[in-house]
Amino acid sequence: MKDKAIFTFAFLLVFLFFSFPAKSQKSIIINNPRYDDDIIHFGFVLGGNMSYLTIRPVSDMQHIVWDSTYIPDILPMPVGARVLSIESRPTPGFVISIVSDLRLGPLFNLRFIPSLSFGDRDLIYSILVYRKTDTTLMTITKKVPSTYINFPLEFKYKALRYDNFRPYLLAGVQYTIDLASQAKKREQRSSDQKIVKFNQNDLYIEAGIGFDFYNEWFKLGVELKMMYGIQDILKREHNIYTDPIAKLNSKIFQLSFTFE
Repeated sequence: MKDKAIFTFAFLLVFLFFSFPAKSQKSIIINNPRYDDDIIHFGFVLGGNMSYLTIRPVSDMQHIVWDSTYIPDILPMPVGARVLSIESRPTPGFVISIVSDLRLGPLFNLRFIPSLSFGDRDLIYSILVYRKTDTTLMTITKKVPSTYINFPLEFKYKALRYDNFRPYLLAGVQYTIDLASQAKKREQRSSDQKIVKFNQNDLYIEAGIGFDFYNEWFKLGVELKMMYGIQDILKREHNIYTDPIAKLNSKIFQLSFTFE
């Protein structure tokens, strides 16, 4: 349902992008009329994000029985277990960025936006545990916190300016380093529990839509974009939490406010 709401919102933004009227019906003051003639702009970004995981399980996951050597932290130790399902649950995060914007022409800009972002994701396992005396259905949650340093490079296509308003589309790639997913402090705090780790490096493709509002002293941008990781980020450690997953990709939705 969350994905459906996000895509509905994105569709409405695209609709507004292409259907905005071409003429103003009243006279208004044009702010910063020569703003877009400058070759380079700088600014900063404040925003929020939601990080998701796309999980592809191994074939016949529900029928595989894992023996006790793959079960590191379920006590008392079972003789075996089956993973019935694996789901992900996002939590809100935030991002701060610095903007460097290069004008390529009347309608195109190249943007480099190094950023620092934070977000947690939960992996929720439904596990059927076999012991000599009984069988128990357990729900186990593994939280994976992340602190990202991001290096996105984006192309921005702008529609014609309408008074103090200008919509735009963007697309690009982003290289990301995750500083927290394998931090040793996590292992120390959870010495009695097995933690799930992600690989530190990932590469995203991204696309989005936004709106620029020209004020007297600066330009405010409101932007919604999606970033999809193209690499498998799960670090496999031969246990019941990693080996049932064939591929794990990251997906991030971000709503941000740009001040230039």
